[in-house]
Parts: sequence; structure tokens; C-alpha cells
Amino acid sequence: MRALPRFLVNTPDIELWPATLCRARSSADARLIAGADLVLRRKRDGRFLAALGPAELVPLVPALWREPGLEAAIAATAVLDAREPAASIAARGTLPGDAVHEANTAMGLAADYAETSGLPFHEEPQLLAFAGRDRWQRALWLLAPASRAWQAMREAARQDGIVLEAISGFRSHAYQRGIFERKLARGLSLDEILHVNAAPGHSEHHSGRALDIGTPGEPPAEESFEHTPAFVWLQQHAGRFGFILSYPRGNPHGITYEPWHWCWLSPASA
Repeated sequence: MRALPRFLVNTPDIELWPATLCRARSSADARLIAGADLVLRRKRDGRFLAALGPAELVPLVPALWREPGLEAAIAATAVLDAREPAASIAARGTLPGDAVHEANTAMGLAADYAETSGLPFHEEPQLLAFAGRDRWQRALWLLAPASRAWQAMREAARQDGIVLEAISGFRSHAYQRGIFERKLARGLSLDEILHVNAAPGHSEHHSGRALDIGTPGEPPAEESFEHTPAFVWLQQHAGRFGFILSYPRGNPHGITYEPWHWCWLSPASA
């Protein structure tokens, strides 16, 4: 395998992951991924689609060539040319969000949702940097400067005797839509879901700047996190690393209180 930068390459339908960061669900996939440089991963459900090596593309699913977005994903592999400096790779732009707006309209989301909720639309970055592992040892992806800020903040907390764990970082528009589809299928109304979850495209997690934070022994994404020493430490120190608490009590967005959700906003701090 080539030594490639540890970036997630993002296309509208498919993500390209460094093969070394992928955990296969079957021994057959594991053998194929072990000899690959990159793995193509379907954004909608996280399914590994193909392993890409220096010489060939090896399908991991039947009918790979009918997979939506496959050509765009293969074309995007040029971004990870080993000769391109990592800094210039990280400076890539964002993906267009037209399809997300159309799907939201079809779902019944009000046209003025961004204005009434105060939650802007976040386009997905084309490139995200590996930011370590989350609580479950899954790869964590953030914008490169947000990744540096998170790792610096976590180390500073460790030196103060506080353990910070990432619960989740970047989420795609497709992942967020899946949350809504599953809850609608269970009979929840759109208004009920919007009280807990931002509409697809409007979650800070799409931007690569936000992450949910936890600490050992504490359940993930629960209000009880506010009673931990980790939360107290974040209140006192997160700001100097560029992180803010996005949804405090009584926030103007109508989102329930989330003491675990922090967003990186300050380029000067990273």
C-alpha cells in the first residue's frame, strides 16, 4: 500500500477512506481491504462498496458498476495524489447542496426553516482530516484545523486529569436524512423530530466543525453529562481552543439542551 494522507475524500454519494482506517465486517472483505489503498464507502448506509489498489478496483458488493455516484468517486481519487502537500489537500472546498434542499422540500420542511430556526445550511467539505478515534474506536473525521484543536484540547484536559472522549464528529447529509426517515417511519411527526434533530443540511456536524463529547462511565449524548468534571472543564477551557457550546438551555434554535455538543469556530485558535 502507498503512504497516503489520512483524509476522507467526500463526494455526493460515496466517501473514500484510507484502507488502513477501515474495519471490515467480514473476513473476505478484510482480506481485500488489507491490500488496498482506499475503500469506497456508501454514505447512505456505510456499506463498503469497493477496495481500490494501485492497479485495480475490486468490488465488495454485487453490481458495483450500477452504484450511484461511482464515476465521481473514482475521479475524486486524484485528490489523494501522494505528491500533493497535505496542506493544499485540506484547503479543498465544499460539495453543492441542491439535492438536499430538494429532498427537504419533498419531506415537507418549510421553505423558511433556516430563518425561523436560526440554523444555517452547512455544505459538506470535500476533504476531512482523521481526528483520532471515538469511544467505539471508529475513525473520527473533522476539518483539519478543527481536528488539531480537538486533539490539543483533549491533551490539555488529560494533563488536568480529565478524559474527554469523542462520541461523533462529521455526519453526512445522507446520514442525517436516514435519522429522519427512521423516525418518520416510527410515526413521529416532522415537528417532533425537529425539536431534537436539525433538518438534513442544517446540523453543525455536516460542517466538519462539530463533535459530541463524552467521558468514560457516562452514557453518550445525555443531559447528565453536565454534572461531570469533564463538562465543568469544557465550560472553563473549551473557548481557548475555539470550541463553543452550541445548544445551551433556552437556545433560540428550539433544539433541546445538549451539553455534549461543541462546535469549533475560531481559526485563530487552531
